[in-house]
Amino acid sequence: MGRLSDAPQGAFPPREATLARLGDEVWDLVVIGGGISGAGVAQQAAQAGWRVLLAEQRDFAWGASSRSSKLVHGGLRYLKQGDLKTTLHAVRERERLLREAPALVRLQSFLWADCARRPTGRWLMQAGLMVYDRMARQHGHHRADLAATQWLAPGLAPTGLRGSLVFHDASTDDARLVLRVLQEARQQGAVTLNDLGVRGVRGQGGGFTVQLHDALTGREHTVRARCVVNTTGAWGDRLRGAGGPLLRPLRGSHLIVPFWRLPVAQAISFMHPADGRPVFFYPWEGATLIGTTDLDHGDDLDQEARISAAEARYLLDAVNGQFPDARLTAADVLSCFSGVRPVVADGHAQASRATREHVVRDEGGLITLAGGKLTTFRLMAQDALALAARHVGRGWTASDAPVFQPASRLNPALSPAVQARLQARYGDGAGELCAGAPAAQLERIAGTPTLWIELQLAARHEAVHHLDDLLLRRTRLGLLLPRGGEALLDQVQALCAPALDWSPARWDEERQRYRAVIAQHYQLPDMGQTGLQPLPVKREQLHPS
Repeated sequence: MGRLSDAPQGAFPPREATLARLGDEVWDLVVIGGGISGAGVAQQAAQAGWRVLLAEQRDFAWGASSRSSKLVHGGLRYLKQGDLKTTLHAVRERERLLREAPALVRLQSFLWADCARRPTGRWLMQAGLMVYDRMARQHGHHRADLAATQWLAPGLAPTGLRGSLVFHDASTDDARLVLRVLQEARQQGAVTLNDLGVRGVRGQGGGFTVQLHDALTGREHTVRARCVVNTTGAWGDRLRGAGGPLLRPLRGSHLIVPFWRLPVAQAISFMHPADGRPVFFYPWEGATLIGTTDLDHGDDLDQEARISAAEARYLLDAVNGQFPDARLTAADVLSCFSGVRPVVADGHAQASRATREHVVRDEGGLITLAGGKLTTFRLMAQDALALAARHVGRGWTASDAPVFQPASRLNPALSPAVQARLQARYGDGAGELCAGAPAAQLERIAGTPTLWIELQLAARHEAVHHLDDLLLRRTRLGLLLPRGGEALLDQVQALCAPALDWSPARWDEERQRYRAVIAQHYQLPDMGQTGLQPLPVKREQLHPS
């Protein structure tokens, strides 16, 4: 049947040749940080014809952009706080993403349980949803009575349940969304490199000299730029240097459990009885995702964030309060993950009420983009580029052009599900990438919706430098399988070894590194005996009058 293409459109070009040419020109823009904000800036600037270099010190989407709640939502919670601007922008961008990136960004049904004596009453929630629908220019919610609610969500039984409100938002694979935006940026001329950190940014002659460090080889590279955009997320204050702190790092932690332990057909949304924060769980990639917490993060940002035992109990208690018969325990958790959100410091004492608006600062041509939401990455990028334009010496007009090109056609003999998955992840490069793929590579990996071909495509074309790049961000097998997919590592090595060209010693090293990452950051900490048994919950504690 032939073999996979060796020269796909939008793939990463050879790294060494790319690095060798970095110093040969003056870049209009150097973007520092390869999460969704940096990817958006690179794509929008390249679309406008700017010469763009993006450098990420670790892997693309390594930070919060692969550890979010996976929701492309319109910001209903921000509407409750009276933040109409953020909600309107998010709703409109959500609708755009649903149109431009179908299957990657999917419509997600939400059910909000209407219980007597809840702090957020039905009428207030319904009023918010009416405004929400108006912003989206469609009617997207309805009320379900008790019988209909129990049919929609069997086992849902919080105290005082009397019905529900059903509405729609959207969900995605956040890491794949970042990679798709980077793919679009490269097709429009941007250069994007991971494992390339910034050692220093120095103003020079109306522009900047940027010192770059290649984490793979140890070599140093110097590039010149007319303007620098700081999209390093929670690390943003480090690069700024001068001025007071701009950011408030907040940790959001999540659990993933097997779908059979918590089978839900839509997202279940509710207010946590302990603090009134919104919590949800919903089906994602063949499992059930539970989240999220919202806590000030004071740990070292250079270390991967990890969930605490208290956060895990908080989320397990929340689920068991809604589905008492589920009796979820720590032993049911497949994996967990924590991300650090770069929230703008607004002086609010309560973390969950801190603003989710973004801010853009121009400090002598060093533009810092901070805060914001996954959903609104395009608008955030345009705001940053509006400030960058005068330093670059180019005019800037915000464009309404699509971010994503339509996905290419695939072999019609493939099942609709396989076609949709590959088109979602590889867009207009899907046809070329997958041409001639053996039938065995188009089968699912047991227990997941992931196809074997996804591993090989990532290894060959997506700048994989470590095993965790492959299993935690290019694919999500490390989150979806027990112990990070330990049982599959031999098969992964056999399939990907030709493309990665790692020696046996390097494979052994990567396995050890990967096991350590999984154990330390993607598995629950020791929760003691109380973490292994359902925690007793008094009904009066769940819903105080």
